[in-house]
Amino acid sequence: MAAILVILSPLAASAEAPVTIVVVERATNNTVTDTGARNDSVGDILTFANDIYDAHNKFMVGSNDGYCLRTVVGKTWECAWSTKLDGGLITVQGPFHDGKDSMLAITGGTGIYVGATGQMLLHPRNDRGTAYDMTFKLR
Repeated sequence: MAAILVILSPLAASAEAPVTIVVVERATNNTVTDTGARNDSVGDILTFANDIYDAHNKFMVGSNDGYCLRTVVGKTWECAWSTKLDGGLITVQGPFHDGKDSMLAITGGTGIYVGATGQMLLHPRNDRGTAYDMTFKLR
């Protein structure tokens, strides 16, 4: 966790300094609740609570919790979640695209992330959807 603290120290020093945080989500606790037509359909709900690892995917540095609502079958979910890291949490909201990069808005945070804005790039690390690079660009 010391590496994350070093990366984050500029955020604590100045709300104006841009900060980039890169972590890996291991998507092992995802559940889809089928709410309408059988199988993938608009309105289905994806919930998750996953572990977050450092940029090298070696050491656990946090966790996340969130939910998504299916908006376009086989293509897009609309999501909101919190990523808990040492020092607080960062909240995001936006579209999650199946099997490709997604850009979500940083909507706030707690602790050293209070007042955070910016964007987060979610990049799939494999075709199975079991791991994602999360790049937070905080302002």
